Amino acid sequence: MAGALGFNNVGMTFPDGTKALGGVSFDINLGEFVTVVGPSGCGKSTLLRIASNLETETEGKCEIDRNSIGYVFQDATLLPWRNVRKNIEIIAELHGIEKSKRTKLAQDAIDLVGLTGFEDKYPRQLSGGMRMRASLARSLVMKPRVFLFDEPFGALDEITRERLNDELLRLFQIEGFAGLFITHSIAEAVYMSTKVLVMSARPGQIVGSFDIPFSYPRSHSLRYEPKFAEICGQVSLALRGALV
Repeated sequence: MAGALGFNNVGMTFPDGTKALGGVSFDINLGEFVTVVGPSGCGKSTLLRIASNLETETEGKCEIDRNSIGYVFQDATLLPWRNVRKNIEIIAELHGIEKSKRTKLAQDAIDLVGLTGFEDKYPRQLSGGMRMRASLARSLVMKPRVFLFDEPFGALDEITRERLNDELLRLFQIEGFAGLFITHSIAEAVYMSTKVLVMSARPGQIVGSFDIPFSYPRSHSLRYEPKFAEICGQVSLALRGALV
């Protein structure tokens, strides 16, 4: 495997005969943040499920260290009967880590995502953005080499979404993980990524690849620069072509 995560000619056909993916190949190294955009139903989320072993590819090979994965879903998926600290500890708890150590790991993650002072709050007491911060913290506890993000900010308002984009990029720079991010937002994809991949309609294939030239850290004003708009336009054209 060339990177932390590799798809080598991966295809996926479901038992009912639906072919979701066809011949997808790309690698992600540590310190790279790759975003996939594509039409609904093209197999974007299927890629994440294959990487996390929730699905098994029917063609090709996905290579990844599945002992070192963080997965952030579209919904925060917090347990309502556990407070923030207990929710964030749960993965370490499932790994059998002793209480004192997992409490320390959880507190470190809480501090990283800016939830210090909210440890004893319950999910119902948090805003949508804060719940997603807790979801990020939960996945950070075991310091994964690979992070999978399935449209984690899609349900949030624009201002909160942009704020969490910046928070996630800050974590990315600190931790240096390999990131695979799914979104329907072209601007979000370009802002976040080292590379943007465009997928075709089902069966999903990679039909466009764009290296993003902006260095990190990235400022909010980047979204208003001509080069940013130019790249967004190129991705949009590739995406429109994928719908034909």
